[in-house]
Amino acid sequence: MIHIAASGTQHVFEEMHNQGVLSAAASGLSDFITKKGADVEHIFDISGINPELLISPTLSLQLPNYCKVLEHAAIISNCDNFGLHYGQQFQPKSLGLIGYIALCSPTLESALKNMTHYFYLHQKNTLTRMVDLGECWRIDYQVQHGAILTRRQDAELTIGMFMNVIRQVLGHHYSAREIHFEHPRPDFWQEHSKLLNTSVYFDQPFNSLVIVKKDMQRSMPTSDPLLLTMMLDNLRLLNLSVQSQGLSDQVRSHIQLKLGNGEPNLEMIATDLGISSYSLTRHLKSEGLTFSSLVDAVRCELAEYYIKQKNIPISEMAFLLGYSESSAFSRAFKRWFGINPRQFRH
Repeated sequence: MIHIAASGTQHVFEEMHNQGVLSAAASGLSDFITKKGADVEHIFDISGINPELLISPTLSLQLPNYCKVLEHAAIISNCDNFGLHYGQQFQPKSLGLIGYIALCSPTLESALKNMTHYFYLHQKNTLTRMVDLGECWRIDYQVQHGAILTRRQDAELTIGMFMNVIRQVLGHHYSAREIHFEHPRPDFWQEHSKLLNTSVYFDQPFNSLVIVKKDMQRSMPTSDPLLLTMMLDNLRLLNLSVQSQGLSDQVRSHIQLKLGNGEPNLEMIATDLGISSYSLTRHLKSEGLTFSSLVDAVRCELAEYYIKQKNIPISEMAFLLGYSESSAFSRAFKRWFGINPRQFRH
């Protein structure tokens, strides 16, 4: 049985005010930095982190500052694999509501689906999705914030968080089929293979876990259907409340999630948000927006981000942005930036 110290409903309404990433993501960070021999106050100061925001896991940090604190911690502690090690000891419960949703789910597969589906409530400007590869699922994670270009430590930390949920069920030494990171191979890359216990690839389009489907049918040892129902009801309530506090932000997050599967669909996203397509259109209109303009804006922002990542081939960008043909992507890119993708990259 899982016990939650504070009211789940109270946590949900506090999470409505998430400014970037919930402070739960930095659970134990001060102690871990100290353990690595670095000055916590100095690292927080140069990263723009207010330590008081770490007191409660339902307070929030600006995402750029959160990524900065991890990168600075790695440099100042002289621990190049800081995020990798921090992620190894990060327990699912420390993630707060998202972690509890996973732990209360009936199977490992449903736990991971719930985590990826609701991750936007834990961290904004982030892609999380599960891609069907036939006999495997690929779990993708990627920060998609234009102001954050250096985020290696966050990627290795978050992949570690997901692996800890999986190992909660399949054992401490369980190995994924593959693990991918979008950043270049670091100097001490052998440690990644050792700690993650599988083949690790760098310079990939996304940070990803590839998991065999049959391994994911195992029951969660802490499954709690009643508590899960209560938390999911609270999340649906949160979705309804968020509509009046910037519905467009939620729509943008869902558009990002859907792009890899083709052209985003208004009706499908409205269903995901728990409202009718008519209500969604009306809410967006009240903000001076349309669904198609949001799709175009998200594609434009992601295109600018992807084109700056040298490891992402231009030939893959049309697919990543939900275009069925590369020519459609090229025309849109020229409309946004005045030149074609290859000219922009060079």
